[in-house]
Amino acid sequence: MTDAADGSHVRARGDGSSGGSKRDLSYPPLPQALVVPVYDNHTHMEIADGVGEGGDGPLDYREHLDRASSVGVRGVVQVGTDLATSEWSAQIAAREPRVLAAVALHPNEAPVLAEQGLLDEHLAGIERLAALPRVRAIGETGLDFFRTGEDGRAAQVRSFEEHIRIAKEHDLALTIHDRDAHDAVVEVLDRVGAPDKTVFHCFSGGPDLARLCAERGWYMSFAGTVTFKNAQLLRDALQVVPRHLVMIETDAPFLTPTPYRGRPNAPYLIPLTLRSMAETLGTDASMLAAQIASTTELVYGAWDAEPVTVDE
Repeated sequence: MTDAADGSHVRARGDGSSGGSKRDLSYPPLPQALVVPVYDNHTHMEIADGVGEGGDGPLDYREHLDRASSVGVRGVVQVGTDLATSEWSAQIAAREPRVLAAVALHPNEAPVLAEQGLLDEHLAGIERLAALPRVRAIGETGLDFFRTGEDGRAAQVRSFEEHIRIAKEHDLALTIHDRDAHDAVVEVLDRVGAPDKTVFHCFSGGPDLARLCAERGWYMSFAGTVTFKNAQLLRDALQVVPRHLVMIETDAPFLTPTPYRGRPNAPYLIPLTLRSMAETLGTDASMLAAQIASTTELVYGAWDAEPVTVDE
C-alpha cells in the first residue's frame, strides 16, 4: 500500500464535470481564525482534491494540518472507508500528533466485498487496526440505502453489526454513516446495543431524529451542509440537540460550507461552519467552540494521550 510518510494520497476525487463544465478546484481562502480552538472530528485527507496557487497539486496531509492549525483547528480525526484508507489513517495518526484515526469499511464497500468473498478478511483487518493506540474510533460504518439497493443490504447490516462489536470490544467510539436509512440504523443500534460513544457523522436528519438520538445519548456531528441555503431542516435539528451532544466536522474534501460550496473542502474551513452554527443557535462562537472541543475530547480522548512515532 501507499506509504503515508511521504504524504501521498490513496485516492482522488473526480473533477465533478457535468454538462461540459468543471468544478472550481481552487482552495478557498483562509477564514478568520477562531479565538477558542476546536477539532474537526471527521475528515478524509487521503483524498487528493484541489489545485493550489500557481497550479500546484492538492494539499497533502501536512499542508492541511498546518493550514488548520493557523486558524484554530487543533486536531482532526482522519477517517478510513476501506482497509487501505484505514491503514493509511492509522499510519498518519501514529506519526502526527494532530491526528487521531478512525478505521472501518464504508457501508457501500460491504456488498462488494461480500460478493468477492472478502468481507470477513477485511473485517479482520479492521479489528487488527482497532488495537492500535491512536486509533480511537470505528467508522465510518452504518447503512447507506442511497447507493446500495435491496440486494446489498444484508451485507451492509452484517458489516455494521461487526463494526459495532469491534467498537464495543475495544472500547472505541462508533462513527455512523447514515444515508437514507435513519430507521434501519436506529433499529440495528437498538437491537445489538450501541457503544457508549456513538456519533452520527454528517447528521442528516430533522428534529425528530435529533430528539431520538438525544434520548439515547448519541452525539450528532454537523458538517458544512448545515450552512446550505436549502438545509433549514438541519438547522431546525441543530436547535433541538442538547449542546453537550453537538460536534462539528468537515467530511473534507466534500460538503464545503457556504459561500464556497462545490470547491475543495479542508479542515481549515471549520471556522465557517462553526460560526454559522453559533448564529443558528444564537450563541457566541467561542462558547460553542469550547463546548464542542470539550465534547470531542470526551468522545475520542486527548490527542496527546499516546506518543507518536518519530521518523528517522
